[in-house]
Amino acid sequence: MKVFNKLDINPTNMNLYMEAVTHSSFTNENPNYPDYERLEFLGDAVVDLVVGHYLYEEFPHKPEGELTKMRAALVCESSLANAARRVSLGEYLLIGKGERGCGGANRSSNLADAWEAMVGAIYLELGVDAVRPLILRHIQPELEQVRKGHYGDYKTQLQELVQRHKEDSISYDIIREEGPDHAKSFTACVRINGVVRAEGTGKTKKEAEQNAACLTLIEMGAIEQ
Repeated sequence: MKVFNKLDINPTNMNLYMEAVTHSSFTNENPNYPDYERLEFLGDAVVDLVVGHYLYEEFPHKPEGELTKMRAALVCESSLANAARRVSLGEYLLIGKGERGCGGANRSSNLADAWEAMVGAIYLELGVDAVRPLILRHIQPELEQVRKGHYGDYKTQLQELVQRHKEDSISYDIIREEGPDHAKSFTACVRINGVVRAEGTGKTKKEAEQNAACLTLIEMGAIEQ
């Protein structure tokens, strides 16, 4: 797979990497192909560890609470999906016909999950020393935003922006829930004065609302893409 050139790795266990790009919808249609959910579970922990370690060393004077917010901004769905897009991971996803027809190959939730699965596969084969620089390299734009202080509670930022006009109102709704109980994906929309401004997805309802708020702030020009 050409994606290995962008990742700058030389893997040998191709079965492991095929598993890392196999969505559960493809497995439902082709039972002999294991999906990436187990690798995603492992990769999620690896990403958390690598990013947490980096922040701990890079920002020695930041308190625990602020480091937690910084890490959350870097390991959220939108950040991980961006990392996947930078290596064109969506082009290699094996997904079911229905999921592909709904744009699943470019859906942020699928890309973020596949990125974590790929990280899990690389960690298993090549170890943490190989995966650490790879993770940090592909979230560099997000790291730069964090360095500038652009992280934290997007819902609060949006609320403060909207409330500059006292007559304006803001609300959130969970409009979709997908996936099995152990790997749920939620989609939230944000409405301003009753009009939907953006949708965001996440592994929790709170994360979905935060991502929706973030996309609305980007659309309004309040924060950078």
